[in-house]
Amino acid sequence: MPSYRAVVFDFFGTLTRSVQRGPQHAAIARSLGADPEAVVGVLDRTFRARACGRYGSAEATLRWVIEQAGGRPRPGAIRAAMPARVDALRADTQLRPEAIRALTAIRSRGVRTAVISDCTHELPAFLPSLPVAPLLDAQIFSVELGVCKPDPEIYLAACDRLGVAPADCLYIGDGGSHELTGAAAVGMTPVRLTAPDLANHLVFDADTNFAGRTVRSLTEVVALLDPMPAMV
Repeated sequence: MPSYRAVVFDFFGTLTRSVQRGPQHAAIARSLGADPEAVVGVLDRTFRARACGRYGSAEATLRWVIEQAGGRPRPGAIRAAMPARVDALRADTQLRPEAIRALTAIRSRGVRTAVISDCTHELPAFLPSLPVAPLLDAQIFSVELGVCKPDPEIYLAACDRLGVAPADCLYIGDGGSHELTGAAAVGMTPVRLTAPDLANHLVFDADTNFAGRTVRSLTEVVALLDPMPAMV
C-alpha cells in the first residue's frame, strides 16, 4: 500500500451505523398537516435535489416538502418545526462504536481526516456537537457546496481544505451516491465499508458495480495506513 496523507470519510453509514428514518419524522409530518407516507415519498424522490440545496434554506425546503405531500401548514408552523427536524435526523444517527478510536489512531499517525456528506441542512447543524467533530480536519457538506457526489468538485473541495492531492487520499464509504467510483475518478483510492448492519441502510444511488478493496470495520481502515513488512 502507498503512504497516504489523508483519509476522507463518508458520514451516514460510514462514520455512523446504518440509518433508517425513525418515528419522529412521522410526528413532524402530522404536526404540519401532511400524511407521513406521502412525506416519505417526497423525501425519497427528491433526496439529491434537497442535498444540493435546490429548494433554498432549511425552512424553505421543509415547507416545499410538506406542500408537495399535500400539507398546508399554518403560519409559523414550519419555523416552529425546524428544531424537531434537526432532532429527528440526530436521533437517526448513531456513531459506529469504533469511530472515535479509529479517527484518533489515524490522526496519531500524522494523517489528516475529513468527511464528505451528501446531506440536507440538518447535518451541518448537529455534526459540530458530535464527539467526532474535533477529530475531523475538514467537513464538506453537499447542501453548502451545491453539488453532490460523484461530482468531482465535492472531492476536490476536501483536498483543498486538507492541503493534499487526491492521490494522497484514501476514501472510505458505504457506496451511496456512486461515491466510490467518483472518488476513483478524481484520483483517490476508494475503499468500500461492508459492515453487516449496512444491509438495512437507507441509501440512494448505490455504487453496485464497485469491485475494489473492502473493509468490514473502521478499525481495518487504520491497518491500511501501516506499512507492510518487508519481504525477505
